[in-house]
Amino acid sequence: MNILLVDDDYKLARSTAKLLQRLGGHYVYITDDPAEIFQRCQTQAVDLVIMDINLPDAQWQGQAVSGADISRVLKNQAQTAQIPIILVTAYALAGERQFLLTASQADEFVAKPITDYNSFLNLIRYLASSK
Repeated sequence: MNILLVDDDYKLARSTAKLLQRLGGHYVYITDDPAEIFQRCQTQAVDLVIMDINLPDAQWQGQAVSGADISRVLKNQAQTAQIPIILVTAYALAGERQFLLTASQADEFVAKPITDYNSFLNLIRYLASSK
């Protein structure tokens, strides 16, 4: 499966990608550039997106954007609406989960740090099979 991992912390993203590759056999591409995210998703080379909410340097069309903003745009485009998106963040409070899922239109929400990779891989398989 081709996974697009969106995270501004390259070292953390790289270690997550290695685990997803080693444990799940997935191909993982890392970026935090909105233009590249949209381009990759629109060419249908992405089976699933793991999206960090906090992207402090991300800009799209001259505006600062979060991972939740990018997720909402992807879900509102016919070409990319079917791609499952998992939001990840270390900063959300327990009560914010549903608000973030609704605002972003993402499919799932996972708190960082991800400690149970078997459950995370099962979630990825489930979402990919249900698209």
